Amino acid sequence: MVEDDYKITREEGPTRGRYVIRLAPGAEAEMTYRKSGDGPMIIDHTGVPPAFEGRGIALQLVKAAIADARAQGFKITPVCPYVVVQFRRHPEWNDLLG
Repeated sequence: MVEDDYKITREEGPTRGRYVIRLAPGAEAEMTYRKSGDGPMIIDHTGVPPAFEGRGIALQLVKAAIADARAQGFKITPVCPYVVVQFRRHPEWNDLLG
């Protein structure tokens, strides 16, 4: 599977949500977040099964949130260490920090 082929789904509840990629039966990558009202999306966890690590899957989840933030006009507060590092590596996302 090429990384462009990953189907990313956003599942959202009243205060929590996640971006998920179903990789194989019983295996999924996810990035979870909290959100309240018009406040920022607080990304608190990113996880990829060990068998699928090193393929850029977690970065695709982050990029999906970045695209949604740009399209829907919300800010992101990264708490997950992986997402914090990605924001440092991508200064072009700094306008979305909130």
